[in-house]
Amino acid sequence: GVTPAGTPSTGAPVGPAVDRLFAGLAALGTLTFAHRVRLLVARRVTDAAGLAAAEAAVAAVDEDRAELRLSVKERDDFFTTYFVSTWSPYVTKAAARVGLGPTAVTMISIAFAAAAAVLFGAGGRPALVAGAVLLYLGFVLDCVDGQLARYTRHFSAWGGWLDTMADRAKEYLVYAGLGYGATQAGFRYGWALAIAAMTLQTVRHMTDTWYGVLHDEAARRPKSVGAGGGGIGDKLNAASTRVQADTGSLSYWLKRTVVFPIGERWALIALTVALFGPLVSLYAVLTWGTLAFAYTGALRTLRARWMRVPVLDTVDATLHRDDGPLAARLPVARRPGPLALAVLAALPAAIILLLALRAGDDSRLRWVLPVALVGLLVAGGGARAAHNGPLDWLVPAALRAGEYLFAIAVGVVGDVPAWLIFGYVFVLTLHHYDLTARLEKRQKAPPLHATTLGWEGRSAVLTLAAIVGFAGIGMATLGTYLLVVFVGSVALAWVVLPARAARASVGLVGARGRSPG
Repeated sequence: GVTPAGTPSTGAPVGPAVDRLFAGLAALGTLTFAHRVRLLVARRVTDAAGLAAAEAAVAAVDEDRAELRLSVKERDDFFTTYFVSTWSPYVTKAAARVGLGPTAVTMISIAFAAAAAVLFGAGGRPALVAGAVLLYLGFVLDCVDGQLARYTRHFSAWGGWLDTMADRAKEYLVYAGLGYGATQAGFRYGWALAIAAMTLQTVRHMTDTWYGVLHDEAARRPKSVGAGGGGIGDKLNAASTRVQADTGSLSYWLKRTVVFPIGERWALIALTVALFGPLVSLYAVLTWGTLAFAYTGALRTLRARWMRVPVLDTVDATLHRDDGPLAARLPVARRPGPLALAVLAALPAAIILLLALRAGDDSRLRWVLPVALVGLLVAGGGARAAHNGPLDWLVPAALRAGEYLFAIAVGVVGDVPAWLIFGYVFVLTLHHYDLTARLEKRQKAPPLHATTLGWEGRSAVLTLAAIVGFAGIGMATLGTYLLVVFVGSVALAWVVLPARAARASVGLVGARGRSPG
C-alpha cells in the first residue's frame, strides 16, 4: 500500500510493523495491555548507532538472573511480598534444576496443606506448631509453581485450571482440619464454623471473579464507563488509581491487605492456630473475612452502578447461573430482576437454618423444607430473564449462597453429621469453581455439566430425602454422585477429548498427505 515515493496509495497505515499491528488489533476491539520490560531491554532503533547501543545493553543483562527475578509478580500482597517472594526464587531455581514442573510443585503443595490439616485435627501444641510450619511452606510452594511456570515458560490451560482448583481445595482441607480439631477439643460447633468459613470464602470468590469480568468488559467498552454521569463512581475510581500508583505507601499496603487475600489468610491461620488453637483460628478467619466482604462488596457495588456494564449478558448466563432443567421450565419473572429474585430465594433457607439451630433436634421442621424449596425456586423465575442490570454480576454469587444455605439447613434439620454437610458443600464448591475457572478462560461448559441437575434440582433431591427421613443417605449419595461427575468431567475435558482431537488431527493431516492415486 505504499508508492515508490513512500506515500500511501490507498490510505493504508504506514510506519513500523509493531505500530501497524497494534493499530489493527485496536481496530478489531482487542483488549491490549502495556507490560513493563523491567529488568530486560527493549528499545526502538532507527540507525546503526542506536542498534549498536541496544545490542550492548542487551549483552550486559544476565538474562537467567533477570528471568528468575521476573518470575516473581511485580505487585503482590504484603505477606507474599515480604515473607515469601524474598526467598521463593531460590526454591524456583532449585526446582528447575532438578526437573520439577509446575504441576509437580502444585501436587507437593497440596500434600503439605493436607498434612497441615491432619495435624490441626490431631491437636496438641507440637502438632499445631508443626502444622502451621507446613501450611506456610505449602503456601510458599503455591507461589513457586507460578514462578516456575513463568521462569521455564511452561504454561498450559491445564496448569492454570489445576492451580485455581488446588488453591481452593487446599484451603478448604485446612478448614476441615480446623473444624475437626475444634470439635475434638470440646467445642460443639467446630464443624459449623468450618462450614461457615468455606461458604463465606466461596461466595466471596464468586463476587471476585465476576467483578473481574465486569472490569475487563468495561475496559473493552470505554464509552459505557461513566454513563451514569460520574459522581461517586468517578471519585472512587480516581482514589483507587491514586492509591495503586503509590506503591509501597501505607495506604497502598492497607488497601491490598484489608481485602484479606490468600497470603494473609494462610498467615493468619498459621499464626493463630500455633498460638491459640483451631477455634480461635476459625473465629479469626470468619471475622476478617466478613469485614473484607463487606468492604469490597460496598465499594464494588458503587463502582458497578457507575460502570453500568451488563456483563452477565455477554456470557452463557444459564451455564454460570448453574440452572438445571427445572429452572428452564419455570415461568419468566419480569419483575423484580434476577438479582432480587436470587436474594429473596435465599431468605427462606436462612430462616429455616436459624430455626433449626435454635430448636435443636426437632423432626417437625423437615415438613417446612418444601416451603423453603418453593421459596428457593423463586430464583428460577430469573433464569430466562435479561441479566442486564448494573448489579446482575452478583447473581451467581447470590445463587451459590442460596444453594449452600439450603443444603446446610437440610443437613441440620435432618440431623446429618456436620462432617458430611461439610463434605457435601465442599463437592458443590469444586463444581462451582470449575465453572469460574472456565469463565476466566472463556471456555465452554464441562462435558458432563448437563448431568449435575442444577442448583434447583439438587435442592429438590435433598428435600425429598429429608421428608422421607433419609437426609444423611440422600446427601451422601448425591454428594458422591456429583463428585464422580466432576472427576469424569475433568478426565473428559483434559485427557480423553484432547487425545481424540489430537488423533483426529493426525488422521486429517495423513489423509491430506496421500496422493489421489
